[in-house]
Amino acid sequence: MTASTENTSTAAFQAHLDIAAASAHADPERADLLAELANSRHFLRFTTRGLTDEQARQRPAASELCLGGLIKHVTEATGTWTRYLTEGPAAMPDFAAMTPADWERRADQFRLLPDETLQGVLDDFEKASAATDEAIRTVPDLNTEHALPNAPWFPPDATWTVRKAILHIISEISQHAGHADIIRESIDGAKSMG
Repeated sequence: MTASTENTSTAAFQAHLDIAAASAHADPERADLLAELANSRHFLRFTTRGLTDEQARQRPAASELCLGGLIKHVTEATGTWTRYLTEGPAAMPDFAAMTPADWERRADQFRLLPDETLQGVLDDFEKASAATDEAIRTVPDLNTEHALPNAPWFPPDATWTVRKAILHIISEISQHAGHADIIRESIDGAKSMG
């Protein structure tokens, strides 16, 4: 990531914080959710500062995860959960019915493939982030409940409110920002904090 890319990342973070602040007058709860999302996204993106595409593909820890793949996964997951906010489980794959080939294709979202660039996945991440922010600002009711998708990790017949799905998006990004921080430190010693 070049200096201009780092400035773009900082500008994106500030833009998301500005959106949250502007929302505070209309709906303080949504403003808090948007601000927390901006913070979590910032730390995830920040782990890629100054890296080359090759470094973003590295898997320096025992995990199969790489930084470019983490950004791709969070982008995909965020997009799916954002559609869930308005469409419910129809926006989600039927995980329980996925074939081994489906799971292998899904595994590619955890890798920065040879034809992909770090800048490209960061650009996609920014677009997904903007779409999520817009959905949070405009979804009619945070208390609307949707059935959870058919997946082995969800209890049958469970439901989540839109609010709970937003909190899950924040949790997903924050968890992967922690993974990213460990991977980055393993690459070149750089840390997100401290």
